Amino acid sequence: MAGPLDGVRVVDLTTMISGPLATMTLADQGAEVIKIEHPAGGDHSRQVADRRGGFAASFLNNNRGKRSVTLNLKDPRGVKAALKLCETADVFIQNFRPGVAERIGLGEAAVRDARPDIVYASIAGFGFEGDWAPKPVYDPLIQALSGLASVQGGGTRPRLVRTIVPDKVTALQASQAITAALFARQRSGEGTHVRLSMLDTMVAFLWSSDMAGYTFVGDETPEEKSDQAQSYVELIYETADGWMAVSAHTDSTWAGLCAAVDRPDWLTDLRFATVAAREINKPARLALTQEALLCDTTANWMRRLPAHDVPCAPVLSRREMYDHPQVIANRAVIETEHPQAGRLRQARPPAQFSATPLDPPEPARRLGEDTRAVLGDAGYDAATIDAWIAGGVSTEAQDSET
Repeated sequence: MAGPLDGVRVVDLTTMISGPLATMTLADQGAEVIKIEHPAGGDHSRQVADRRGGFAASFLNNNRGKRSVTLNLKDPRGVKAALKLCETADVFIQNFRPGVAERIGLGEAAVRDARPDIVYASIAGFGFEGDWAPKPVYDPLIQALSGLASVQGGGTRPRLVRTIVPDKVTALQASQAITAALFARQRSGEGTHVRLSMLDTMVAFLWSSDMAGYTFVGDETPEEKSDQAQSYVELIYETADGWMAVSAHTDSTWAGLCAAVDRPDWLTDLRFATVAAREINKPARLALTQEALLCDTTANWMRRLPAHDVPCAPVLSRREMYDHPQVIANRAVIETEHPQAGRLRQARPPAQFSATPLDPPEPARRLGEDTRAVLGDAGYDAATIDAWIAGGVSTEAQDSET
């Protein structure tokens, strides 16, 4: 079986990360995703570094399982063809700046004329209204404006998370929202417009764990105390030979930590007598914990701490991560053969479905590799497709492409 979204067709006009990762999630779960790209170069992520066989790793890791069609959407024939593909689609998704889709003739009204019950999805950066809506946006800007950089700084200099969290969280939120919209359409027979912005997504993402001090209106936490008051996250601790994460903020795990490091006196220290007291006195608690953990190796702590039911894990490099026994046990990383890029190592789709198991993921395609097949299925004859390719309205992948 091809997964729970088998039979769902998606027309995908997104580029970069947030949109392509969202639609790759749908493709991994069985949807047919038709990725429409500009004939001159396609998605920007095709051009970035870390390349082999004509493919960038970034493109491969966000676009597997999709069909590639090239159409010049500044040409009326390209727009007309995109709308033709929408006639048999269940989902249309774009991440242009607000207003651009409407200007080129692919706004909701035009797409819904082609398929009245389609789920139309729009991803924006800062939002769809207000002065910031039309501004260009990249992940660091959202980290800054959403408060994530301040949270990461921990009350000192703001810091970026060193991975594109807003892009990727928005992608996951978008794929979930699209499937929710498809479920609603199954019940009502009506399509809808799913709108989400990276900024809104990160505000919601942070609120579940990092905005406790601003939840009770009128009792907001003073800014200088907010990081201590809100964070449940423990430190990464240094050991005698490396680094590890230890989390001991509940009564039982705190007692376990005290036993593991042979410090029973901490149990009678009033500064650490309750969960609230341990949070109020967090700097002292973390400093004492760090001092204790420096006295032994990571491997030894990984034996001693679990023996007392203290949650812990070693800090792994990226290279160490995919060889870790638990990652192997989960079969979380797979290896596949790509016809041009060779053998690939990638993360498998994380969600597994017992009733509709997923097919192995298909490789990312060369730019325009499916142009002829998809346009032919849409009713365009070979002569028309030839003329479009000759005129730059479209392209097809060449066997010699490297």
